[in-house]
Amino acid sequence: MATLARPPPPPGLPAKVHAVAPNRTLYVRNLPDKLPKQDLKRNLYMLFATYGVILDVVALKTPKMRGQAHVVFRDIDSSTQAMRALEGFVFFGKDMHIAYAKSKSDTIAKLDGTFKMPEPDLPEKQLEAIEQTGAAAAVFGAAPAKAVPVNEQERAKGTKRGREEEEEKSESEDDDEEMQMSESDEE
Repeated sequence: MATLARPPPPPGLPAKVHAVAPNRTLYVRNLPDKLPKQDLKRNLYMLFATYGVILDVVALKTPKMRGQAHVVFRDIDSSTQAMRALEGFVFFGKDMHIAYAKSKSDTIAKLDGTFKMPEPDLPEKQLEAIEQTGAAAAVFGAAPAKAVPVNEQERAKGTKRGREEEEEKSESEDDDEEMQMSESDEE
């Protein structure tokens, strides 16, 4: 039985490029590690900006993402043109490898209105605590929509008075003192 072989990619493009659909975001790897993050982002922006409008450059210095970046273009044509032109480009002494990103960038999702905050990966203990609080709400009832602090009255006592109130108070105290003095004089 004969196996079907895939046709080779066009010269100058890696095979992985064809596995991912065209995207406005480019995944750039084999970048210099020693370059500070701000310098790396600035230089990538200046290099890629000649091919189209860049919305964002994401470069992280975490151990997992070191030497990699994502460049987000406004349209697919610009990203395709930049990828074809800069594949294998020597960037600070290293050959860049460029491919389309596997998923939509957060920047593009925010523009489209489809952005959703990622759910945090919670450990099992926290998940159990959430389930217990759900059970507690069923037994004890749900919390009020807007909870009022117990010490709300006491907090109002500690507010600072304006100057007008202080002047009025000092005038009334002066009047009281005068009355007390006049009473003691009469005796």
